[in-house]
Amino acid sequence: MMREAILQLLREVEAGDLKPAAALEKLSNLPYEDAGFAKIDHHRRLRLGLPEVIYSAGKTPAQVAGIFVRMARGGGDVIATRADADTWNAVKELVPSAQYHAEARIVGLRQSAAAQEAGPIAVLCAGTSDIPVAEEAAVSAEYLGVRVYRIHDVGVAGLHRLLAQREVLREARVVIVCAGMEGALPSVVGGLVAAPIIAVPTSVGYGAAFGGLTALLGMLNSCSPNVAVVNIDNGFGAAYVAAMMVRSGMDRGSPIL
Repeated sequence: MMREAILQLLREVEAGDLKPAAALEKLSNLPYEDAGFAKIDHHRRLRLGLPEVIYSAGKTPAQVAGIFVRMARGGGDVIATRADADTWNAVKELVPSAQYHAEARIVGLRQSAAAQEAGPIAVLCAGTSDIPVAEEAAVSAEYLGVRVYRIHDVGVAGLHRLLAQREVLREARVVIVCAGMEGALPSVVGGLVAAPIIAVPTSVGYGAAFGGLTALLGMLNSCSPNVAVVNIDNGFGAAYVAAMMVRSGMDRGSPIL
């Protein structure tokens, strides 16, 4: 349940428009709702400022849809990552207003307008093959209330393509960089911008790329000190961290440089 929804409940009780027992019933799902197959953390937005997100892989479409509709009743935005077409079909039967972002593999529901949009951040990818991971990051960040600039296909094999984006990069308060192969792009970007870099190794590459392990190790060994690394193909994780970073800077009234 969103902070704003709880405040509204309290105001209605104070004004006499809502009986305390009815308010208690609405608050009964705090701190979590037990759906049998899942315990849904409605309290996470209050603790962290950002909601719980559904990881769809490994769950049945019916399970994802059941969690999704329960979260939607709380009034906030809902995100389900790694969702396939069957999962999307199950969700839209219960929540017709949800949307499917096929390239990002995200089912999302927008129910609230952020009081203040955070950011901007930039989401870069080295090659076109990295776009699905980059889109998972970009779409997740947008649902988390962050303004996103997308920059695709600017890998180190053609450095002039990246340098042409310097003005956009200077504006970004956090830069997410998705790259496979040897994973060199985050180090290059880290040397160009005065912002935190969140590196996302992707599983793109030939045999010696080892499904993203080579890129992961390269990023962990980056010579740029402003580079932090998340797990292979974890665009969502990068977006969540970026959202917390820019929202924290916004709430404290000081920019993240």
